[in-house]
Amino acid sequence: MKLETIVVGDFAVNCYIYFSEESKSGIIIDPGADPDQIIKKVDSLGIKLVAILLTHGHCDHIGALADIKERYEIPIYIGKGEQVLLNDANENGSALLGQPFTAPDADFLFEDETPYSFGDISLRVLFTPGHSRAGVCLLDESEGILFTGDTLFQASIGRTDLPGGSFKTLLNSIQKKILPLPDGIVCLPGHGPSTTVGAERRNNPFFFESMV
Repeated sequence: MKLETIVVGDFAVNCYIYFSEESKSGIIIDPGADPDQIIKKVDSLGIKLVAILLTHGHCDHIGALADIKERYEIPIYIGKGEQVLLNDANENGSALLGQPFTAPDADFLFEDETPYSFGDISLRVLFTPGHSRAGVCLLDESEGILFTGDTLFQASIGRTDLPGGSFKTLLNSIQKKILPLPDGIVCLPGHGPSTTVGAERRNNPFFFESMV
């Protein structure tokens, strides 16, 4: 598999284009902003996108959603229970920034611990609420990659002061869903640099604090 990362928007969101080098079909994860930039990259790669996957529904991760869906006529996937954020500017945080907007409805709702196939790509969905109501991480076990959204960052975790957030729930999600994974799993977050499960288990200060 091939991975391209585009950093978009004022909040520097990592928008991921993940595709098969053989079939040239793939997915886009969290098209947060700058649709023209995303479209230019997708078209330059010669990829056939088959789906838009959202780790969660906050405004900085869905700002280009309408444009990408319209351009490529592909379905949107989001965690079951998270879809309300797409239709509510207060829930998705855009109203708090003074620029309220909503996004297209999701076509499919992810179920927890369920495998999904998108052409040659196979992902297992891990529900990791806490940063938002029903955020998810997306695990490609064969490639050793986990798209963590805003659940887990290098040496940090997602904020929990937005609607639907809970510090206790987020820590529980990480400890139950992410930390049991093998050390070598590469974590690709919604913002900032990549890390690994092992590095976060050993070094992330939030986990040590939660054990005190």
